[in-house]
Amino acid sequence: MSYLLSKSRKDHPEKNGEVQKITPKTANWEYVGFEMYHLQEEQELTFDTENTETCFVLVAGKATIVTSQATFEHIGNRASPFERIPPYSVYVPHQQKVQIKAESYLELAVCRAPSQGSLPIRLIKPEDVGVEKRGYGNNKRLVHNILPETETADALLVVEVFTDEGNTSSFPSHKHDNKNSLTETYLEETYYHRFSPSQGFALQRVYTDDRSLDECMAVYDGDVVQVPKGYHPVATIAGYDNYYLNVMAGPVRKWRFTWEQDHSWINTEKYADKFK
Repeated sequence: MSYLLSKSRKDHPEKNGEVQKITPKTANWEYVGFEMYHLQEEQELTFDTENTETCFVLVAGKATIVTSQATFEHIGNRASPFERIPPYSVYVPHQQKVQIKAESYLELAVCRAPSQGSLPIRLIKPEDVGVEKRGYGNNKRLVHNILPETETADALLVVEVFTDEGNTSSFPSHKHDNKNSLTETYLEETYYHRFSPSQGFALQRVYTDDRSLDECMAVYDGDVVQVPKGYHPVATIAGYDNYYLNVMAGPVRKWRFTWEQDHSWINTEKYADKFK
């Protein structure tokens, strides 16, 4: 199994509901942290943001979230991410205690990046989330921009993507791993995958131009792929729709990337004209 693949522990969660935990230390990088909790109705979780800004995303289910500055009661609007409507999220800066009470079965994503800033705690409502469609033909996907660079944060970028069966996503292949470029930013990234029906899988490849990194993974429901560098396309399998939640962070909070030259032609009108 690839060292970039973190298998879900949803069949054997921790007592606090934790089924995934990626930290800069475990990932051997600097910025991105990601946790996933599966909470039963009435279960409570106390969370410390410590030295990170944190975006809590209600992937599925409802909850009340209590912070030092505000209480967000009865939030959550979907039983499954495959309803394809934008979720509720809560942004919390560093050094904050957060109490979460599940009001139904709850899938809670905790997206983190190092921060010493003191931006205000805020609720990100579904109507605050930018929705866009990208791509053509078998490269189409639906995107929900939960915490894009146009919205206030210190380092975090959070987005969710829906890809229909048999389609590719995060394609044409692109990378964002250069700290010394005027046209590209360094962003570490995690992919939290879900599938409908849940027994499905996808293939995700992570590779560099010189192939010093070249990993291809079969990704199942609840798994996380870590992208420290390189290109990272996803290919779905017939019969199974794919959802993934991306967390990105780096020294510069901008999503600037480089297309892999061999496949960049798929962005051109020549390719798009096939589907008009």
